[in-house]
Amino acid sequence: MTARTRHSSAGYDDGPDHGFDHAAYRRPDERIARFVAEALGGARNVLNVGVGAGSYESAARTVTAVEPSLSLRARRPARPARAVDAVAENLPFADGAFDAAMTLFGVHQWSDVRAGLREMRRVTRGPVVILTCDPALVRDFWLYRYAPEVLDTEALRHPTVEELAAALGGCGTVQTVPVPLDCTDGFNEAYYGRPEILLDPAARQACSAWSFVDDRVREHFDTSLRADLESGAWDEEFGHLRTRPTYEGSLVLVRATP
Repeated sequence: MTARTRHSSAGYDDGPDHGFDHAAYRRPDERIARFVAEALGGARNVLNVGVGAGSYESAARTVTAVEPSLSLRARRPARPARAVDAVAENLPFADGAFDAAMTLFGVHQWSDVRAGLREMRRVTRGPVVILTCDPALVRDFWLYRYAPEVLDTEALRHPTVEELAAALGGCGTVQTVPVPLDCTDGFNEAYYGRPEILLDPAARQACSAWSFVDDRVREHFDTSLRADLESGAWDEEFGHLRTRPTYEGSLVLVRATP
């Protein structure tokens, strides 16, 4: 697998404060958290790799967190406990130390996905759960009409579900996670029925794929989507999404047991 630049997790890249509040746009959605909790199967002692500022840790009972980014560790609340400064590819834990492990919205940002997943498998007795995007489905979203470069970037960054399953070994399943219409976690597909929100630069900036495209792409997106919303062209083609309670897109849970 091609090596990827080392980034933090939680759905956006680590870097300087750009003058906006990530938490305002990337708030964990309780309905997605329930899918994660179900996949963990009631495990008591859970490893969370690449935790960012602590999103979705409520899905597990007791969490040991790993996060290599100093700035993201600093954003974590006083509780739960501080995150361990380590990377997925070199976890400082004994074999079989955890009942289960999870990594959410971040596996595509690791420097070596295969090595990181092998490490998660090594330290975990039970299920390893990955919340991620299936790159084979990323381009099916309406955003591809207006900013194909963004979704091309997403598709290239995410490992395939087959690659994830192969790295973990054992028995695996892949489950589509439905995205609620009023989803509080602002990845691109969270706005499937609320396109106006993506006209807000801060909403776009909270999703890391937008940081890989230039101003020309962002300006074209803003101009073309705004024009289609004003003319009614977007609603003519995609307006049915405004009332669809959930959207089944590229968001998936990959779960593997030994």
